[in-house]
Amino acid sequence: MYQAFFGLNEIPFSIAPNPQFLFLSDRHREALTHLTYGLGETGGFVLLTGEVGTGKTTVSRCLLKQLPETTDTAFILNPSLTELELLATLCDELGIQYGDKPTLKQLTDLISQFLLNNHQQGRHTLLIIDEAQHLRAEVLEQLRLLTNLETDTKKLLQIILIGQPELQQLLQRQELRQLAQRITARYHLMPLTQEEVGLYVQHRLQVAGRHQPLFSSSAIKALHKYSGGIPRLVNLLCERALMAAYGRGEALSLLT
Repeated sequence: MYQAFFGLNEIPFSIAPNPQFLFLSDRHREALTHLTYGLGETGGFVLLTGEVGTGKTTVSRCLLKQLPETTDTAFILNPSLTELELLATLCDELGIQYGDKPTLKQLTDLISQFLLNNHQQGRHTLLIIDEAQHLRAEVLEQLRLLTNLETDTKKLLQIILIGQPELQQLLQRQELRQLAQRITARYHLMPLTQEEVGLYVQHRLQVAGRHQPLFSSSAIKALHKYSGGIPRLVNLLCERALMAAYGRGEALSLLT
């Protein structure tokens, strides 16, 4: 609607996790580094946590683009599942065929065979679970059992758990101590600083096709104050500011 008015090729402040718009602050770079390091280790689990809207999902999608072609990836966005449902979803994501009304054992055996075949073919298997704070303790334990399949040097299934800070509390439960010990890398993604908010806003404008700034330093300060440095909230505030300025026909009103 307002793209041409501001000299933009596309909407710059969508809240969709588009890796094209990923702004690599120092924190985001560290998060990617930790995820990459964790996947290079021999353990089964990597943990990424952060408050709502800090960019966890976007970081994970950026990671997916960096994975070698020899990696088969399953991405689960809704983890509010039973053990059976989660294994069936994992099979669906990996293209593993199963019959009607399979049992837990049947699904586990099929997944184990798939992992072994993948390893023999020189391929890797990765499971990414978003919103993992909603996982039940028994489902997490089932995931841990899946990572028991290993060679002398590595696990045949690696799992990235992405979630809000409550996930850290969940993993501190006594019955999950074995899983917690298998986490080879963990990172908590913090909000952006005021300086990073300014760089973030300008980065998204440039990706969308505008190289001249639209927001003054005082506007950036206000954005940081009211968003708390949360990228998703920055996007929402910037989007509303653009719409308001467009509605008034004042392209320069955002500079004050």
